[in-house]
Amino acid sequence: MDRRRAMERKVTKFGNSLGITMTNALKQIGLDQGDIVSIDVCQDTKEIIIKKSTKVALSEGVSADFTDTLTEVMEKYDHTLRGLKDR
Repeated sequence: MDRRRAMERKVTKFGNSLGITMTNALKQIGLDQGDIVSIDVCQDTKEIIIKKSTKVALSEGVSADFTDTLTEVMEKYDHTLRGLKDR
């Protein structure tokens, strides 16, 4: 079930950067100061998607390249993998 809640914010200048405040939205997805996020930008639809990072510390002997490739494959085939889970 998609439980999106629309919010409007004004783009503001923070030092030399532009930004928006969205503390309530971040808390709704379990984010707090210091958490790592991934940011996807879709120029076609003018959307920015912010997700809590799912990266974990690597076990000894596992290369960063392997986990980066695994993450890419999982993101690319997320819909398919979720469908397989329910079979």
